[in-house]
Amino acid sequence: MELSLLQQPLCGLTLSVVAYGAGLLLQRRWRFMHPLFVCSALIIFVLITLHIPFEDYKKGADFLTILLGPATVALGVPLYKYAHLIRSNLRRIGVSVLAGSIAGITCSAAIVGLLGGSKSIVLSMMPKSVSSPIAIEISQHLGGVPELTAVLTTMTGLFGSMFGTQILRRLRIKDDISIGIAMGAAAHGIGTAKVLKDSEVQGSFSGLSMALCGILTSLLFIPVYIWVG
Repeated sequence: MELSLLQQPLCGLTLSVVAYGAGLLLQRRWRFMHPLFVCSALIIFVLITLHIPFEDYKKGADFLTILLGPATVALGVPLYKYAHLIRSNLRRIGVSVLAGSIAGITCSAAIVGLLGGSKSIVLSMMPKSVSSPIAIEISQHLGGVPELTAVLTTMTGLFGSMFGTQILRRLRIKDDISIGIAMGAAAHGIGTAKVLKDSEVQGSFSGLSMALCGILTSLLFIPVYIWVG
C-alpha cells in the first residue's frame, strides 16, 4: 500500500467507519461489548501495524467530529418529550446528580491516593466522570495531564456502558429514571448512548444527568483550584 494513500483523509474516515462496523457485528455476538471499545482497539492495531502516523489518521477522522454537534443537540428531543417526568422528579434528580458528582470526584481521588498515585495522576483522574471536553479543561486548569484524563474519561464511559446497567440490575435497581441518572452521572455520553438504545426514558434522564454533572462538577472543583493554587 502506498504511503501517499495512507495519508489521504479518506483513509482515516474509512478506517473509522469500518472499525465501528466491525464493533457493531461483534456486539451482536457479545451484547455487553460496546462498539467503541472494539473500534478503538482495531484502529490502534491498524495504525501500529501499518505505521500510520496518528496525525495522518486524524485528518480523516476529524470529519466525524462534525457529527458530534447535531448528535448532542438531538438529545434535546427526548428531553422535551419527557419534560413532564423531569418536572415531577426535580428534587430526586438534583440530589442524585449532586451525590453522583461528589462521589465521582472523591472516589477517584481516594482510589488513586490509596494506590500510591502521584499528585498529577490524582488530578488527572478526578474529573473522569464528566464528558471529555469538560474533563480535559478541568484537568488542564488543575495541573493534571490532559492526555491521561482523556484516556481515563473514555475508559470510564466504556466500562460504564458495558457493565453499568448489569451492575444496577444486580443491585435490583430497575427504575428507568434511576438507571438513566446513574448512567449519565457515571458514564457520561458513552453511557447515555448505550441506555438510549435500551429505553428512551433512560436515555433522556441520562442525557440530563450528564449535562448537570458537567456543570456541578465544574463548580465543585472551585475549592480544588484554590487549594492547588
